[in-house]
Amino acid sequence: MNTQANPSAPVIVEPLEVHRIDAAALAAWLTPSLPEAAEGLRVQQFQGGMSNPTYLLTTAAGKRYVLRKKPPGKILPKAHAVDREFRIMQALTDTPVPTPRMVAYCDDTTVIGAEFFVMEFVDGRIIPPPSMTPVPREERPALAHSLVDTLAQLHAVDWRAVGLEGFGRPENYLARQTSRWAGQYEASKEALPADFDYSQMDWLRDWLMDHSQVQDESAIVHGDYRLGNTIIHPDRPEVIAILDWELCTIGHPIADLAYLCLHYRLPADLPGVVNLEEAGLPTEQAMLERYCQRTGRAGIPEWPVFLAFACFRSAAIIQGVAARAAQGNVSSASVDPAGEGARARRVAETGAAIARAYQ
Repeated sequence: MNTQANPSAPVIVEPLEVHRIDAAALAAWLTPSLPEAAEGLRVQQFQGGMSNPTYLLTTAAGKRYVLRKKPPGKILPKAHAVDREFRIMQALTDTPVPTPRMVAYCDDTTVIGAEFFVMEFVDGRIIPPPSMTPVPREERPALAHSLVDTLAQLHAVDWRAVGLEGFGRPENYLARQTSRWAGQYEASKEALPADFDYSQMDWLRDWLMDHSQVQDESAIVHGDYRLGNTIIHPDRPEVIAILDWELCTIGHPIADLAYLCLHYRLPADLPGVVNLEEAGLPTEQAMLERYCQRTGRAGIPEWPVFLAFACFRSAAIIQGVAARAAQGNVSSASVDPAGEGARARRVAETGAAIARAYQ
């Protein structure tokens, strides 16, 4: 159990049965890249994520590292791309974008049973709630600004110059991503009850395909950019590392911004959703204006299309979590497939409402 006094510290447990790995085999493989791993390597698991199992590695000398691997069991095609996570963070090493330093990547599944990579541990706060609890209220605007500014830094990186040519196809991003996520949620259905209602998701998919011809732009897109996927400085309202890059690609930067702002639009009846303005955060419009200032934009005329897409992709991701929970290979200890399925449908309904208001 987590005994740390800091409520924003990561929750660390002994590895769950389904996620246990051979520490000796790992240490033997890792030693050429990290000689200090040779003796007494301790392996623990972070709790709270729903995707790639993540572990804390502690050497005998007390130095800490983090391991990310693909989950066990059947997974969706192109999902849980730890190789892409490693490549993007390695490419961003010498840029202003804050990321952990990469140590090693392994595609030999015989070592611990799955592909994985190891990176340095970044000491800071993990704050999952978009409302920024438990950050002091007076610091929340500054942290929101740091989130926006860090995203603008990411989108300003010349992805070709840092060696990411061929990492993604920048053209027709919304259409391709809509098609991709439609395929992912269709593949999830086989693990879920047959009576789930997918009508709003289907409608939103079709609407997005009809409205996806927005002006092409290309930037590094994180794909899951939100407060909970960052590490915050221990004492200051400042992003010091971006994590969880498995959905990254080259695409339209406004998709990231819409996903960051999605909680301004989610219905209050969803678990964990609160009014962000009442929680002391800047308004959605203020977030957009700050991003435009940082990136030199005059505005974002097709904002509702990107918000609708953010809902669609979020619903597809949640449904994938529900499917993995039903199969027993989600990385958190307890996830309810029916509850996650219901949440996915509610998010899809929200996206459909945004789309209908835009028509």
